[in-house]
Amino acid sequence: MPHQTTPPRPPDTEPAASPEPDEPDGPTDSPEPDGPAASPEPEEQGVSPGPRFPRAPKALRVPHPRAPHPRALRRAKHRWQAAHPRAARAFSLALTLAALALVLLALLLPNKREQFHPAAFLRLPVEALLGAAVLIALPRRARTVTAALGGAALGALTALNLTDVEFNQYLGRSFDVVLDWQLLDDARSYLADTLGGAVASLAAVGAVLLVLTLLALTALATVRVGNALGRDRSRATRALLLLCALWMTCSSLNVQVGGVPVASEHTVAMLRYHEQALRSTLRDERAFAKTAQADAFGATPGSQLVPDLRGKDMIFTFIESYGRSAIEDPVMAPGVDRTLDASTAALKKAGFRAESGWLTSATYGGGSWLGHSTFMSGLWVDNQNRYRTVTSGDHLTLTEAFRKTGAWDTVGVMPGVQKGWPEAKWYGLDKVYDAFRLGYRGPKFSWSTMPDQYALEAFQRLAHGKKHDKPLTSFVILTSSHQPWAPIPEMVDWDRLGDGSVFRGIEAAGTRPQDVITDQARSREEYGKSVQYSVTALTQWLQRYGTDDTVLVVLGDHQPIARVSGDHASRDVPVSIVAKDPKVLDRIASWGWTDGLRPAHGAPVWRMSAFRDRFLTAYGSTPHPSKD
Repeated sequence: MPHQTTPPRPPDTEPAASPEPDEPDGPTDSPEPDGPAASPEPEEQGVSPGPRFPRAPKALRVPHPRAPHPRALRRAKHRWQAAHPRAARAFSLALTLAALALVLLALLLPNKREQFHPAAFLRLPVEALLGAAVLIALPRRARTVTAALGGAALGALTALNLTDVEFNQYLGRSFDVVLDWQLLDDARSYLADTLGGAVASLAAVGAVLLVLTLLALTALATVRVGNALGRDRSRATRALLLLCALWMTCSSLNVQVGGVPVASEHTVAMLRYHEQALRSTLRDERAFAKTAQADAFGATPGSQLVPDLRGKDMIFTFIESYGRSAIEDPVMAPGVDRTLDASTAALKKAGFRAESGWLTSATYGGGSWLGHSTFMSGLWVDNQNRYRTVTSGDHLTLTEAFRKTGAWDTVGVMPGVQKGWPEAKWYGLDKVYDAFRLGYRGPKFSWSTMPDQYALEAFQRLAHGKKHDKPLTSFVILTSSHQPWAPIPEMVDWDRLGDGSVFRGIEAAGTRPQDVITDQARSREEYGKSVQYSVTALTQWLQRYGTDDTVLVVLGDHQPIARVSGDHASRDVPVSIVAKDPKVLDRIASWGWTDGLRPAHGAPVWRMSAFRDRFLTAYGSTPHPSKD
């Protein structure tokens, strides 16, 4: 192949000079090397050579843009420090103190809202003393790495504590690092239904950024504190010994500020708590799987299940977030109690009687499906792992017990279900009407897909009011009292319900969720109104469509969130059985329940998981335990 020569330069172009010292350090165009050491020419590489162009004169070249070199930044910093020594020292001291404050704040951060008070942050954490001892002893490079890793771990624990604050506020318990991740997606869906998809997306992005920021800030803060300790190890050691003596003195004498011990072991206690919770979760998974296999009525033949209810139309109804606070809290109770008393009187006029008591729910503030499955199965289903275990098995539910007899058809009315619901098979439901099968064409009321009045009317039209060869056992979930309790539907004439379009004006004129969701007083008021609406809709439906053979079991699934029910509210919910046939209520006379829809304060309180067996036994079922 012929040797390729470099085209001659135009006469007015100077050969390219070496870069001047003041030029950027980036890549520059330079003449290609000649001779044996030169790189292969394009043609030698199998590529046809392109046209060659002369370089522009040096005066016309534009420097390659690049970020300032770190050394240049350090030189500028040093020049500023030399020019302003006092300001530099003050700024450095302030930054170090801020870093120390951040580390102490992270070490002392509570995981419950009620623990946020000044005394909680006026403590001396032993973890800070231990960490300082380690950092003082390490050489510079090891100290930096250890401080960065320890700070990032502290940031992760801080994020976990903040998550605990929200979980305790909404669900009355801490975040389970094994089981609760899928609830974060449920929270995003709730925000999307309540405040819109854009707000939900921004909240999700904001949460991720918050966690990343916490990890970065605590790591940087710990590194800075470590560097400060390492600059003068002798002085840092003396200060550490003094603080250790102070901590031991406060611990021995139990010195307290505002009822809180000054000598703190908060972070160690939190790590121990989460470690024990993790161990408990893993143990519980194995133990509950065995418990779920044992069933007192698992092998009972259908002919021996609920013989005393043959021929009755059974309705098991949950009212969302209907808790004890609605009946006994001084803010909500007056309106709710008036509604319950008025409804009791109206039902009595229609020939119905009611008996009521209390059940302690397996969940609080949310997780309605845990309450539903606990009540229907007779098992204590208080976490997502237990829920998956029980719903994937064959433990007998109340609705399945009625279906198993062969004497009842079963149906579910689930206006809150907006996706696949495989649990219907476990519940023993022959047919399910979800949010898309009830014919609703009106507006959503925040999270609730439709008003309870419409859902009940659709239930009557599609299932309860139709002629059946067998009585019907129904599982109905009412959602209008679901948070955020805004806007709340209003009762309309039953004959005007149609496809639900009548509610458009009511929804448009209602209170906006954003006006209620952050206001505790408004939340409590609107929650009480929503319970009044749900109770009114249900009892009016029963007056309108109930027969001599109708038996209604109605209860709440859980208490509302702590912002409404209070930080130390019980987990109790009201439960009532309503019927015209006196024999139905005579069967539960020994239970000691209260007459009417409003249970007395001293009425019996059972765990929700105890109801199934008591109910089956009261109505003549014969136990035949299944083998575990």
